[in-house]
Parts: sequence; C-alpha cells; structure tokens
Amino acid sequence: MSGDAGEGTTDSTDPEWEAVFWDIGGVILALDSVQGAHAEFVAELCERHGVDATVEEAVDTWGTAVGEYFRERDGTEFRSARDGYHRGVEAVVGEEIPREEWQPRFDEIVRSSIEPVPGAVETIERLADRDLHVGVISDVDDAEGREMLERFGVRECFDSITTSEAVGRTKPDPAMFEAALETAGVDPERSLMIGDRYEHDVKGAAEAGLHGVAFGADDGPAVSYRIDSPEEVLEIVDGDVPRSPDSGT
Repeated sequence: MSGDAGEGTTDSTDPEWEAVFWDIGGVILALDSVQGAHAEFVAELCERHGVDATVEEAVDTWGTAVGEYFRERDGTEFRSARDGYHRGVEAVVGEEIPREEWQPRFDEIVRSSIEPVPGAVETIERLADRDLHVGVISDVDDAEGREMLERFGVRECFDSITTSEAVGRTKPDPAMFEAALETAGVDPERSLMIGDRYEHDVKGAAEAGLHGVAFGADDGPAVSYRIDSPEEVLEIVDGDVPRSPDSGT
C-alpha cells in the first residue's frame, strides 16, 4: 500500500463497506495488451491493403483518427469505440472498408491478446465471496465490456455492470455513478470506486458521494485511498488501511 494513503492506525470512522465498483481499462484490463492488439491488427491491415507506410506510421495514424473521433463528442455523451475503430481503419487504408471485412479479424486479435492487470482477477474473485455488491462502472461499449470480463473468467463475479453505452454518458458524468448506485441499492458513502483516471474515475466518484480508490491515477483531494496493486483493495475492505490524509473526508 502506498505511503500516500497515510500512516498509523486504521481510521475507526471508516464505514462498513457495502459495495466495490471497478473501472475496466487500466484497472482490470491491462492497457498495454490492448495497445499491442491494436498494433498487430494495424500491421495486418497494412499488409492486406498494401498501405505505403511503416507500421509505426500506420499505428500513429490509427491512434490519431480514433482519438479525434472521441474528442468530437459533445461533453460526456457516449460514443461507441466500434465507430472509432472504423474511422481508424479508414484513415490507415485511405478508403472506406466495410465492417464485415475488418471487424472479425480485429475481434479475434483482441480476444487472443488482451490480458488482465496482475492481481485483478484474484481480487475480484475473493470480493465476490464476501457480503458485498461487486460492480463495474466503465466507459466501454456494453457487449465488449462484458466480453472482456467473460474472457478473464470474472463475468459472474459481478452483481452489476454499468457501461457508458447503457447510460448514454461517460464518466465523470454523475449519471454513470447514479445509475450504478441505483442498480446496486447501496449507500454511496459506503461504496468504493477503483479507477486509474483522477478526473473521470476518482473525482467523478467522489462528487457522487463514493470513495475514490486511485490505482495509477493522479493525486488529489478526491483520493480516499491509493493502491499499488489490486489486491490492496481487500485491505481497504477489511478496514486495515487508513484513509488518505489529503482526502478531506
């Protein structure tokens, strides 16, 4: 447990936790494995369509096109990653390619390449054995998010899965957290949100009344706890870790 979480004895004012919510990307899903899958797909795309560019250049083109697609959204409105990838394919190849021509191979590469964050699967399985609501609050497309969890063997460990596609908004929009809390029927003050992005996951959760657990996220007053590995969530749930002295809570 990082020293940022404070030192000394356990804070006796910590609540008895009712729920633990997880982001997916960067918390359950290792992002470098996704990046590797996308690079492999783009390399095959270049070879198949005779793209006159290096793989590195094509990956940059892909990333720029996908990034611009998401930056065009209005505030926190949901935009499907599938549509973003379609734009990326068009940018790399230089012409419109029907989805049925690229999507099956894309899905195959992603399924075979993605990996969980070390310790995440084991922690989720152990939490599922406790008297807690274990949920997901993630900005993923609904089907893809569920498929990732299935791929890692933890789909059945979750009592609820709240995705941006289902809500129509992305974090830090309060609608995301409110929808998850309503489904779970839990008190936000007795709920934890584990995320790797400060503004979206941690601060967004805190503004909705949850306690933010930062895993790789920036420091800030919304951080109730900071962890260096997913397993440390179990220590928080057990009340073995004091709250961050900078959290203001």
